[in-house]
Amino acid sequence: MSHKLTISYPETFPDALQQTKEQFEQEAKWAMAVKLFEMKRLSSGMAAALVGIDRVSFLLSLHRYGVPMIDLTEAELLSDLENA
Repeated sequence: MSHKLTISYPETFPDALQQTKEQFEQEAKWAMAVKLFEMKRLSSGMAAALVGIDRVSFLLSLHRYGVPMIDLTEAELLSDLENA
């Protein structure tokens, strides 16, 4: 079962961004998915499902939003290297 989220916005928003209504809504969906991924609230797979694409494509698109694919602290990276 899936749920639906409805967000109200002024009808001038898409025009202000020189986008169609559909483009604006897709960009808003992407922004939400990317931000929730960046905040570590969603996995890359869950965020990809939110925008309706596969995980690899989502990860490869993160650079458009200035978000790294992998965001490890130095300690996490050193731990991963020790366990490799």
